[in-house]
Amino acid sequence: MEKKNNFSFQLDVTDFLPADESEKQSMVIMRESTSFWKDGYRRLKRNKLAMISFVVIVIVLIMAFIVPSFYPYSYEQQIRGSENLGVMEYSKEEIARMEAGEKVFPHLLGTDSLGRDITIRLLMGSRISLLVGIVASVIILVIGSIYGSIAGYFGGKVDMIMMRAVDIIYTVPDILIIILLSVTLKYPLRDLAEKVPGFQWIETVGVGLISIFIVFSLLYWVGMSRIVRSQILTLKEQEYVVAAKALGASSSRIIRKHLLTNSIGILIVTTTLQIPASIFTESFLSFLGLGVSAPMPSLGSMASQAIGGINSYPLRLLAPAAMISLIILSFNLLGDGLRDAFDPKLKN
Repeated sequence: MEKKNNFSFQLDVTDFLPADESEKQSMVIMRESTSFWKDGYRRLKRNKLAMISFVVIVIVLIMAFIVPSFYPYSYEQQIRGSENLGVMEYSKEEIARMEAGEKVFPHLLGTDSLGRDITIRLLMGSRISLLVGIVASVIILVIGSIYGSIAGYFGGKVDMIMMRAVDIIYTVPDILIIILLSVTLKYPLRDLAEKVPGFQWIETVGVGLISIFIVFSLLYWVGMSRIVRSQILTLKEQEYVVAAKALGASSSRIIRKHLLTNSIGILIVTTTLQIPASIFTESFLSFLGLGVSAPMPSLGSMASQAIGGINSYPLRLLAPAAMISLIILSFNLLGDGLRDAFDPKLKN
């Protein structure tokens, strides 16, 4: 083999041969391309607290929406002779049935003063509270983001008029509106449920719960709109927005594809924080008797009914209170994790 002279000025033909695949791969220093959502999910998995909170929320959702379908007791069932039972206790009639060879499912958390199983009522109450929190937060997100993005993008007189309307809505007492709606809508909604097929569910959920959704749609979106507006005012001066305008993009496309997309972090955090706030509002109104109609339970109504026997039966109050705390804490921790994962400004 001829020895190569490193000091020779003669060109080596082999240096000009095409590179093979191994040489090409050795020169690649960029990471594998990924989408916005895949990258956010990868970052979210690194947050242990957020993932634990997500697992807790999934478990609560399964317990609230799936377990009641095959649970041996129903939330409105009153078992005669089984009033005020403790944890894992049986009534005399149930003990006699067990001695006769019949299988009787235990009351895991006992029963209330009417002989209703507390466990199934806790699960159904969690379902109502979660439905109110999620549905109300979606309503607030949709209305608030649309309203705030329009006001922030167009600015000027449009922004001034829209924000003054928000200031006026802020002065409206929400609790008073809920009470007025509960009284005003009571008979029209009842007639609608009785006369129109497909609206019987109104009697089940109650006029109070429907009035809560209406108030959320009318009043509670103003906070979201202000947050979105402030974010849009900052983002609309960015270079990519100017470039989109120069390319002829419409205002609606700029708002949807550029401004709201880059506000996804603040939208996710605000929405996840709104869910526990909505649950608190529903629980408070149910505590006052303005929420779901009996016998449908909610966490707030269960706490209200347990106040009278707090000294004798503290578990009846502690169970719904602990469930509310668990749901709210999980959503808050998950919201922080989603903000860290999906906010473009926080990417490293």
